[in-house]
Amino acid sequence: MKRLDWDDLARGHADACDGQEVEIAGWMAPPDHEPVPDYFLLSCEPPGCCLPTDPLGCVEVFAASGVTVEAGKTAFRGVWRVLEGDPTGWRFQLVGARPTKPVTRRRILAGGVIAGLIGGARTALAMSSGAADRTDTETVTPAAPVAVSDQARAVLAATVTVDLHSHAGSITGVKRVTNGGPLTPLAAPMRQGGMRVVCLAIVSDSPTHHVESDHRIHPYRDPDPGELYAYGNKSFERVHALIHSDGLAVLRDRAAIGAARADAPSIIVTAEGADFLEGRIERVDEAYEKWGLRHLQLTHYRVNELGDIQTEKVVHGGLTDFGAEVIKRCNARGIVVDIAHGTYDLVKRAAAVTTKPLILSHTSYESAPRPFSRTIDADHAKLVAATGGVIGIWPPASRFPDLAALAGGMAEMVDHVGIDHVGLGTDSMGLVGPSIFDDYARLPELAQALLDHGFHADEAGKLLGGNYRRVFEASLA
Repeated sequence: MKRLDWDDLARGHADACDGQEVEIAGWMAPPDHEPVPDYFLLSCEPPGCCLPTDPLGCVEVFAASGVTVEAGKTAFRGVWRVLEGDPTGWRFQLVGARPTKPVTRRRILAGGVIAGLIGGARTALAMSSGAADRTDTETVTPAAPVAVSDQARAVLAATVTVDLHSHAGSITGVKRVTNGGPLTPLAAPMRQGGMRVVCLAIVSDSPTHHVESDHRIHPYRDPDPGELYAYGNKSFERVHALIHSDGLAVLRDRAAIGAARADAPSIIVTAEGADFLEGRIERVDEAYEKWGLRHLQLTHYRVNELGDIQTEKVVHGGLTDFGAEVIKRCNARGIVVDIAHGTYDLVKRAAAVTTKPLILSHTSYESAPRPFSRTIDADHAKLVAATGGVIGIWPPASRFPDLAALAGGMAEMVDHVGIDHVGLGTDSMGLVGPSIFDDYARLPELAQALLDHGFHADEAGKLLGGNYRRVFEASLA
């Protein structure tokens, strides 16, 4: 029985294993989000807001029977199949697969079967913040609530806490936006946890993308003229319906964020993807005035009029001239510019164009991101930091198994860009898999995890909102 690592796929060594029984370990990514799938993708890195796409960093798995989706790395054994000319683009399959022992912290630190896996060292480091070791035969159970100290509560009391990117409140989804549906309370959990401000994002390109036959999220059609503008307006209407029903305040000027209170939660009207502009610059002004838009992410899952995205092939070579025009208009009007989902080349030109700090609202650090990955490396992050901007770290459970690991992920980004340039971007109700931070009521626990990791109280305050507050005030000046 051959044990494969992901380097074997990239170097061609795995091709010689066709028809043999092999073992390989990675992160489970079921395309249809089933809890016990018998078909799923196994990836070399944790999935975030989108499914993996690199055929040399992902394997199709056909399990012998349904497998419970695990948050961490899991090893599987089965028959290896090498594909030639597969119409959906995949290169490898694992057939008749069955899970072996979960890849736990103890096995990673001991070397184990996947010591050479990409990201293994990072995961071991992130998990080394004090949680008890688990043996290979122990069942993974949810972590107990973290004991919160008076110091952690004092950090929250002294901080304008901000989530840089969220879809909380059930504001997104084509059916919800088009046909209506119940909203989910947002103000109550914000008050309970002390989250003062949420950047609440519509998704403007949803009608044009879905999971295709290759099991990846793609734009599957071009929108009709006026379609995404109309859909964007309906989405903004749904945000304002939540604002009204939940009694949320809307931050519209630079002074408002400093006055935000934990007992009276606020939102910043945000758009993920500027597709609703449909190439018309005057719609920036319209969204600013009509809907209170104060935070605009340029791209999402569709290569639009503004530039290229991380999860599709390059079309424009980075930021387009229209994208540069939008950034300049946002700078002039007072709208935070968010370059999440944009390619490195898009960010490079955006950093050269902007006169205000940039936000990259939801991602995490990876030393060498795979093609079409949503993670970023140090050079990518430093472009954002050089503008005075902030990178938001997201909390997928597949990447960060507990809040201590999330604090470690934030610290890892701090190591590359400094304490003034990192924040929290939960992508609430927008992640592909489970989130380790799926309830704002847990914010005190995250504050405690940051303190336990070694951050000083003022540093924890910067990470939990102080850095974004600075960018918001600078952008709206």
